[in-house]
Amino acid sequence: MFTGIVEELGTIVARDDLSDSARFTISGPLVTSDASHGDSIAVNGVCLTVVELSSDGAFTVDVMAESLNRSSLDVLATGSRVNLERAMAADGRFGGHIVQGHVDGTGSVTSVTPSEHWTVVRIAVPDTLSRYLVEKGSITVDGVSLTVSAIGTEPGGNGQSWFEISLIPTTLNETNLGTAQVGAVVNLEVDVIAKYVERLASANTTATPADAAGVK
Repeated sequence: MFTGIVEELGTIVARDDLSDSARFTISGPLVTSDASHGDSIAVNGVCLTVVELSSDGAFTVDVMAESLNRSSLDVLATGSRVNLERAMAADGRFGGHIVQGHVDGTGSVTSVTPSEHWTVVRIAVPDTLSRYLVEKGSITVDGVSLTVSAIGTEPGGNGQSWFEISLIPTTLNETNLGTAQVGAVVNLEVDVIAKYVERLASANTTATPADAAGVK
């Protein structure tokens, strides 16, 4: 599990495309400082397993086709900057929100509006995910835990759903969201609690307590 507090901006130093997957080597001296083979590291919000470590602070991960298809990792190339976070330690400080590293889908940046002390970024979101968003709720964008500052739908019968996030200078400077341009594709993970609530609310409400407990 992660918290969405990015620890380091890493760099893709190599990409090897295979028949049904891709292998990335990523420079990340901080996140590899105590890493071991088999550890989990979130790369732009995608939980990946370390399969190799090098002495120069790089690590290698295998990304299967499912992850490439469901995330923006497929557009990464040598030189791409990526947000990195190690899995949360059990005795660590919970600074963001519950982030599983399981990307629900992708969105696209539709506007970037700078101001003196922050930047507002609007992101188009699929309708399948927009129902999980509420103002002041949590959203993970490229592995960054953020607060939804506004939600809405473009005018028209089939208007595109969107949400906005307000980025402070620290987020702009220490994550790749600071260089995101209009049209950029970003990974989205909605609040897992919202998904559980939806699942429970849609369950058969006629079940008795004994049925729910498995008692016949």
